[in-house]
Amino acid sequence: MSKAFTRETDGDEDDEEASLPPLPGGGKNYMTPAGYARLRAELLQLMDDERPKVVEAVHWAAKNGDRSENGDYIYGKKRLREIDRRIRFLTKRLEIAEVADPAVHHGSDQVFFGATVTYAEESGVERTVTILGIDEADSTQQQVSWISPIARAMLKAREGDVVKLVTPLGAQDIEILKVDYPPPGRTR
Repeated sequence: MSKAFTRETDGDEDDEEASLPPLPGGGKNYMTPAGYARLRAELLQLMDDERPKVVEAVHWAAKNGDRSENGDYIYGKKRLREIDRRIRFLTKRLEIAEVADPAVHHGSDQVFFGATVTYAEESGVERTVTILGIDEADSTQQQVSWISPIARAMLKAREGDVVKLVTPLGAQDIEILKVDYPPPGRTR
């Protein structure tokens, strides 16, 4: 069979989608305005800047003869598949995005999406986390996804409440010490 009629794949077609946590039932993809803007900027940068450059490089490399041993062509085609996969992923996520501005809760002592919460564990250790969307949370920045166990335990609790956090190591009580939201007009 001619190679022109076969699908080129590395077997990692849905790796990116598989590596991120799935959306909970109902498919809501909550995001802050800043998170939505970052994903949209990445999508536009891929479509308007990076993809055209790679297409041009692949076109140039294809004119250089034997494609089976042409590293520029092979790498370019692989990079093009990666870009297209990311574009599809971002497009799907942005289509179902539910933008929720945490600033509307500024001054509230109840935990909702977008809150920065300081809590104390049973051991007395205090931690602070910000509850964000699945696609924008970064654990290295003390950010957690709204579907994470810690966020689910804290959602709708108020300052001073003690909630039960269930982890693989067992359940523990945590006390909500402080709830903070960005002021209106300021994003995180």
